[in-house]
Amino acid sequence: MTTRTAETSPLIIARVAGFLYLLVVPLGIFSIYVSSRLTVPEDAATTASYITANELLFRLSIVSDILAPLVLILVVLFLYKLLKPVNQYMAWLMVIFLLLGVAIALLSKLNQFAALQLLSGADYLKVFTTEQLQALALLFLHLHDRGGTIAFIFWGLWLFPLGYLVFKSGFFPRILGVLLIMSGFGYVIDSFATFLGYEVNIGLFTAWGELLFILWLLITGVNTEKWEKRALEIG
Repeated sequence: MTTRTAETSPLIIARVAGFLYLLVVPLGIFSIYVSSRLTVPEDAATTASYITANELLFRLSIVSDILAPLVLILVVLFLYKLLKPVNQYMAWLMVIFLLLGVAIALLSKLNQFAALQLLSGADYLKVFTTEQLQALALLFLHLHDRGGTIAFIFWGLWLFPLGYLVFKSGFFPRILGVLLIMSGFGYVIDSFATFLGYEVNIGLFTAWGELLFILWLLITGVNTEKWEKRALEIG
């Protein structure tokens, strides 16, 4: 009985979810940092020279950017287990939105591999001039960024049901739910603004809601008594 209780403890689930969620942060930051250092948006030749001179670093950033959404899958599964006593349908919506974002983010990685392939010097690419290959590589990198922008819509959307569930839970502070919903709005607004030709960074300010939620999961976890009460209500 003791082992079963430990295995299914909502406190453990919350802290594991928080730990995994926290891992996503450095993975994402590393990828963004490398991209900002190696990519010059309007200079194909310089971008190509940076990438070929730092190919391992570029590949590591791709791996990092692949690991981040994969870890998020684990995060949402733990959060689903934690929050489904509140509203199972909203918990499923949270999972679906996140998985859609993961699929789009992972597919967009193909554009980075395409850029690498174009700069690889393979014999079959010699029908193109160096300038053409460099321009195409930069084009694929821009497509990768736009794929990431689409994925960010879903990184925002999944926070709406998550915020709702946290707000309604009773075992998390309601303010965390509000802040998570605000984080969701930040990502969605930034993404659509990009498609309309504007560059805004509301997400930089609203993302604090996610960070505070992560810290709460890690440090405080959940109110176990209230969680068990909600779990008993749904049988």
